[in-house]
Amino acid sequence: MMSTKNKFSDPEGIYFITLTVVEWADVFTRRDYCELICESINYCQQKKELSLYAWCIMTNHVHMICLAPKLTDVIRDLKKYTSRFIIESIQSNSKESRKNWLLWMFRSAAEKSTRHGDFQFWQLGGHFVELSTNQMIDQRLEYLHQNPV
Repeated sequence: MMSTKNKFSDPEGIYFITLTVVEWADVFTRRDYCELICESINYCQQKKELSLYAWCIMTNHVHMICLAPKLTDVIRDLKKYTSRFIIESIQSNSKESRKNWLLWMFRSAAEKSTRHGDFQFWQLGGHFVELSTNQMIDQRLEYLHQNPV
């Protein structure tokens, strides 16, 4: 269920969320970029009431099982913040061997969208599944734990 709008049928529900880098670019092979994701998630936990039950950073996407009173806003802000700071980190990283290619890809993605400025880091929308039963929670948790394997 891919969507360009973050629609949550139950705003107080627990959700399995996947956020994917445009073109599935393997950005999170670099520790610095992963740390920016971790810092942003931590901020959302402390300041935006994000409850995070499980999560995993893959090379080109992030999985989370979470809830928040205003989850749509939290995810929007998380994507906006991380996009900006990861792009800036790529631009200033003199050791980033893929800098030109990554920036070209993020610039090309932004040109296809009226919703972005110079760069688009995350794919529009995301994958959001409400986990309304214990069985669904167990299934997604198992998937999340096995995904890196």
